[in-house]
Amino acid sequence: VVRFLLIFPTIFILVSMVFFVMRAIGDPITAALGGRLSPAQLAARIHSAGYDRPVLTQYIDYLGQIARGDFGRTLTTNQSIGEVLATYGMATVELTVYSVIVALVVGIPLGMLAAHRRDTKTDASARIFGILAYATPVFFVGLLLKLVFGVLLPILPIAGRASLTDELLISSVPGATGFYLIDALRTGDPALILDVLSHAVLPALTLGLLTAGVFMRLVRTNMIGTLNNDYVDAARSRGVSEYRLVTKHAYRPALIPVITVVGMQIAVLLSGAVLTETTFEWKGLGFELAHFLSARDFVAVQGIVALLAVVVAVTNFLVDVLAAIIDPRIKY
Repeated sequence: VVRFLLIFPTIFILVSMVFFVMRAIGDPITAALGGRLSPAQLAARIHSAGYDRPVLTQYIDYLGQIARGDFGRTLTTNQSIGEVLATYGMATVELTVYSVIVALVVGIPLGMLAAHRRDTKTDASARIFGILAYATPVFFVGLLLKLVFGVLLPILPIAGRASLTDELLISSVPGATGFYLIDALRTGDPALILDVLSHAVLPALTLGLLTAGVFMRLVRTNMIGTLNNDYVDAARSRGVSEYRLVTKHAYRPALIPVITVVGMQIAVLLSGAVLTETTFEWKGLGFELAHFLSARDFVAVQGIVALLAVVVAVTNFLVDVLAAIIDPRIKY
């Protein structure tokens, strides 16, 4: 209950920070439309939007809008932030799911291998990989993968979520979810499914490797600690093989911290999604956020960032609940 109640002050602090940072730049109307409207037209737009009122008054009104679920409207397209989320949000969710799968598939086995081969060349190589995966800028990894697999070895698509014809086909699926893989599976067309998956490979690798390095180091550290426990030594003395010790006795305890960290990494993945989606023209919230930033549409930026802050806070709470269910020893 306490953990749930902490969501609200967390959201309040994040939303307040976003509001005042955006206002420090100036009023959004002037930032987005200054130079394209006459001074009289600009003043009229500022007055009608209420940006000529005291900042504190604007802040109180903004909090009231957030409480009603109204995150504002974009200046450049006149869409509500809710519409932007409905149109592009599922694309970011899909990319995040793929990235988490990549991170788990790559990071956990490498962490187990590094712990089992502690202080060997294998361990050192895995730790170097983890550092490089986390420290290398996302856009650089994306550009490198595009160069290798799109130019030097042109075997994978380097832009979009699907080919143009397949995107039209997916959009025509009755009750389309916006999650391309689910919609493709509903059609039962193997070629369509393969096209969607092939377009997801490079973006998922780019974003997933960022978190894989974190998971690898976390699993390695926790598994080394688990392998040094008395019950593992007792099992070893009974003749249990090292493979079984790693995969059966030390595996599950070492994964519990990973579940907790997944929630914290959601924020990292969402921030990395901006650069990843822009690099691969993956039209999700990150791609739109970059577009609104270039258009200086700070109302849209403020709304999307505030909405993402709510998503991150709620996700962290759900992950904490899941971790407590899996391991009752965890208390908040």
